[in-house]
Amino acid sequence: MAKVIEEDKKDSYNRFQRVIFIIVIPLLFAITFALVIMQFAGINVFEKAQSLSSDIPFLAKVIPSDDVEDRKQLQERIISLNATMEDQEAKMAQLQSEMDKKDSDNEQLQATIQQQKDELEELRQIGEENKRAFKEVVNTFEAMSAKSAAPVLMEMKDEEAMKILSNIKPDTLADILEKMPPGDAARYTSLLSTEE
Repeated sequence: MAKVIEEDKKDSYNRFQRVIFIIVIPLLFAITFALVIMQFAGINVFEKAQSLSSDIPFLAKVIPSDDVEDRKQLQERIISLNATMEDQEAKMAQLQSEMDKKDSDNEQLQATIQQQKDELEELRQIGEENKRAFKEVVNTFEAMSAKSAAPVLMEMKDEEAMKILSNIKPDTLADILEKMPPGDAARYTSLLSTEE
């Protein structure tokens, strides 16, 4: 009788082993193979399962799913933040370009100021040279005899002659006017008196 019980036990183990070898192991192998193929195909099985679980009532209890509304709100928030970030980047780029333009304008103004300073210095030097030259002309007329200076001044334009006569020492001026014809001396005297 012990042999019969032993054979029954062997049969029950053999049946269990047969079920595992024939059904369970090939089924696990097929599921694993299908998951690998879907992964290479770019299908996320777990996301698909969560989306399907919300459609099938009894699966919703078995497979936990995230709240779809929370996901949508999160996606909207991300989109909103991305848009805000792009706006801020655009504003920053605009401000940077304005700053670069102002820097460029500032550099141009600095260059213009420097150029005008150089021109002013050049004009000042020319003015000083002109003053020195004019003083030399005045000194030359003062050194000349009144007899020689009077005809030269009468040949000049009135403006130039008046400029020289107004800067000559009074003693020399008197001598020069004395050597001029009375009409010219009177004209220059009246011009000198109006100038003062």
